[in-house]
Amino acid sequence: MGNDITSALRPALVMTLLFALLLGIAYPLALTGIGQTIFPSQANGSLISQGGKVIGSTVIGQAFTSDRYFKTRPSAAGKGYDGLASSGSNYGPTSQALVDRVRADVAAAKPSAPGTKVPADLVTASASGLDPDLSPEAALYQAQRIAKVRNLPVEKVRALVMDHVEQPLLGVVGEPHVNVLALNRALDGVAPDGVGRTR
Repeated sequence: MGNDITSALRPALVMTLLFALLLGIAYPLALTGIGQTIFPSQANGSLISQGGKVIGSTVIGQAFTSDRYFKTRPSAAGKGYDGLASSGSNYGPTSQALVDRVRADVAAAKPSAPGTKVPADLVTASASGLDPDLSPEAALYQAQRIAKVRNLPVEKVRALVMDHVEQPLLGVVGEPHVNVLALNRALDGVAPDGVGRTR
């Protein structure tokens, strides 16, 4: 009886150990190695460095609070853009908390372009709370404010936005969008007419 149980358990234990090693160690290590070899930037979070310091990621949104920069859409991830708490607010369209927050965000955004309708993505959070992109309309909406603060022609700021519009993948997947970090980095390199480079 004891030998029968042992002989029946041995293959199950061997297969469990084999698949644990194969799928729990070998497979993840192989994928990590392939990712680091073929796509090292993406495998490490698509981080952007400047002066030896990481300043952000092209795939993870961050808050820009200064009026000198294009602002991102609101985030409900943790206290805002918390990669460890990626999520939406889960508020329904009838939630008073959501209505109050959106009204406050609309009021804060209106001075950027008085008399113009505020684009929805400037006042609504994405499902992940970490969206790094804006619609071209939402970026262009902020051009007047940025031009005024930075003493730039508004046409120059609008042209910068249009230069950074990324089209849908293969022309059909997704929508036109602007990466806010890339746009703000380019903005820091634009000088007012007749003035040296701004920072």
